[in-house]
Amino acid sequence: MSAADAGQGVAGRIATSCLLREGDVVVRPLAPADAEPLYRAVRSSLESLSYWLPWCRHNYALTDATAWVEHSLACWAAGSEFPLGVFDAAGALIGGTGVSRIDRAHGVGNLGYWVCDGARNRGVATRAARAAARLGFDVLGLTRLEIVVLPHNTASQRVAEKLGALREVEARNRVLFHGRPERAVVYSLIPDDLVDG
Repeated sequence: MSAADAGQGVAGRIATSCLLREGDVVVRPLAPADAEPLYRAVRSSLESLSYWLPWCRHNYALTDATAWVEHSLACWAAGSEFPLGVFDAAGALIGGTGVSRIDRAHGVGNLGYWVCDGARNRGVATRAARAAARLGFDVLGLTRLEIVVLPHNTASQRVAEKLGALREVEARNRVLFHGRPERAVVYSLIPDDLVDG
């Protein structure tokens, strides 16, 4: 079985049966109908998100949200990356998470997360990231997830630490931030580390 076939099997299992739940947070693959809710969530927090996330530009439009949903669906179909939407108990889209940059030969992936302003300081990012980590470990069979955070992004570092991730190194020129190479803190999370909520 090829990696793509394996990924499609995973995508099918998750997409057809999975609403990953962590308390009052639901994490699931995005669907075409999520483009407009995604657009609204991003626009509601444009000032704060645009500082941290290069894709979140001041001219972020519905076409950008639609393109991301289409990209997400293609990634799931290819089994290459696993972007997820984060939803509250009422079904409103309030953020994103997922597993990306997967190195199947070594069982490693990247764990990312963001939430809109209205969902911050309530543990939403931690619960969403925990659900995505479980996808990475329990479904994808990864043995290590990395969380790469700018040194001054203390909120994202707190999320990593609440998950049980270990701060390993502050790596030079690890990320591009506003077009410039910058240091970043690299956290590792392995299955035995993951802290239940």
